[in-house]
Amino acid sequence: MAKKKAVNKKKREAALGKPLTAREKQVVRLISLGCSVKEAAAVLKLAVSTVDNHKANAMRKLGTDKVALVTRLAIKKRISTLSDRLTPLEKRRSGRKDDGWN
Repeated sequence: MAKKKAVNKKKREAALGKPLTAREKQVVRLISLGCSVKEAAAVLKLAVSTVDNHKANAMRKLGTDKVALVTRLAIKKRISTLSDRLTPLEKRRSGRKDDGWN
């Protein structure tokens, strides 16, 4: 058990600070705008599991396990801005109604 934790810690430390891929940046942007993994998958036309993997990889590279910090780091790293919103196409694909949310 201790060996497994040590391996996981090494993986996290190795990933920390690595640049995000273009797809990971897209996923981080959508997550920071309040999309669920399912909604982000619909917007990007990917499988939910694929988006979940991109999200996990991005969070590991950003050094966090909290979605709220992902939003903060997305703004800090200029992946998203405070004024960023879902485009009409993204909103349609995600299935969101015109409810004033993003």
